[in-house]
Amino acid sequence: MRRFGNALAAFSTRWIPDAFVFAVGLSVLVYLLALGLTDHGPVQLVGDWYAGFWGLLEFAMQMALVLVTGYALASSPPAERAIARIAALPKSAPAACALTAVGATLLGMVHWGLGLIAGAMLAVRVARSCRERGVKVHFPLLAAAGYTGLMVWHSGLSGSSPLLVNTEGHFLQDAIGIIPLSETVFQPFNLVFLAAMLIGAPLLLMSMHPAREDAEEIGAEDDGEAPAGTALTKAARRALSPAQRLMHSRVPVLVVLVAGLVHIVPAIIENGLVGLDLNLLNFVFLIAGLGLHGTLAGYAAAAAEGAKSAASVIVQFPFYAGIMGIMEHSGLLGIVADWFVSFSTPATYPFWALISACLVNLAVPSGGGQWAVQGPIVVDATASLGLDPGVGVMAVAMGDQLSNGIQPFWALPLLALTRLPAGKVLGYSAVVMVYGIAVASLCISFLS
Repeated sequence: MRRFGNALAAFSTRWIPDAFVFAVGLSVLVYLLALGLTDHGPVQLVGDWYAGFWGLLEFAMQMALVLVTGYALASSPPAERAIARIAALPKSAPAACALTAVGATLLGMVHWGLGLIAGAMLAVRVARSCRERGVKVHFPLLAAAGYTGLMVWHSGLSGSSPLLVNTEGHFLQDAIGIIPLSETVFQPFNLVFLAAMLIGAPLLLMSMHPAREDAEEIGAEDDGEAPAGTALTKAARRALSPAQRLMHSRVPVLVVLVAGLVHIVPAIIENGLVGLDLNLLNFVFLIAGLGLHGTLAGYAAAAAEGAKSAASVIVQFPFYAGIMGIMEHSGLLGIVADWFVSFSTPATYPFWALISACLVNLAVPSGGGQWAVQGPIVVDATASLGLDPGVGVMAVAMGDQLSNGIQPFWALPLLALTRLPAGKVLGYSAVVMVYGIAVASLCISFLS
């Protein structure tokens, strides 16, 4: 496994381009496929591309805020101390990979945003701690371990399609009604899959760690330290004007903290973690970060540092939205999905639906967005084949999450925080993806 992992990582480092190049290249590929397989002409397809180009603006802003608020929260002094204690636990490089993978996977099961940001943060902090303690750990492999949460999230409590079909008034209610989580996320085949990922993915990553002499440690420039110096001495505080003192006072933070808790506590009590959508997650990160930093000045400095990592999200998300526009408006997505249905049987359809979702996710890398355009096709197929619609929902969910292992769209925040090129990470995560697809295929084929 070590030789295989090293070979795949070397291949991906050499041949997988920067995430921005990948986004543009995928745009061209989808355009050419639509040109050859649909009745939309060249100019019309450009119109389809532009029609979708700005469709992820709200989501891009949410993701940028996940990066900024998550970074600011994790870089607060109390959070830094807590993470430092956890990061100091592993005594060897394989143990560091296992700890990071288990943490990211568990967090991803709870909420995809937590798994994405906290997993990346944990990878950086563990790498830094290992370097300081003389434990030579391969940082690209550790970053891949921090990415495992994005390969289980749709099977967890924040899975968008399982939650959507469990919501009154969802767009497919007339066809399938309300499907409770007991028939999707809490089905035995999904729980077995999650257990296999929680145990198998860390072991797989541990087995791929290169020899000590070949390990690439985190560099000092990759630490991502928040700027220090926000705490002022008494003399410096006295030299500030009254207006400037407000930035270093705890009073404004306390006002925002009280107001935030008034909304957050009832919302979580009423809906639990299942109701933790992206907006509420960002709000929790914001309020918690302000409270832990204690002053607006401290939080602003940390947020400014975190904002440096958001550029790739802001620039690249419109290109993926454009790809989604081509897939949806040209009818290419329906052609791909119908092709898989054409040779499926009741016994094989869950597997082929999973594989088709893996492929579609490369061009439509949004759980909710993918279900919106692929869901009606899957629901019709399950009805015609006499299958439980909940199985179809989870087939799409599983396929959607697993091909994240080679999809730079979701890796962008992790790549920004670790400051690694996509090729160095995706070679290792691809191995975990193949393992996950094998496990998910067996589970949904024989346990559903």
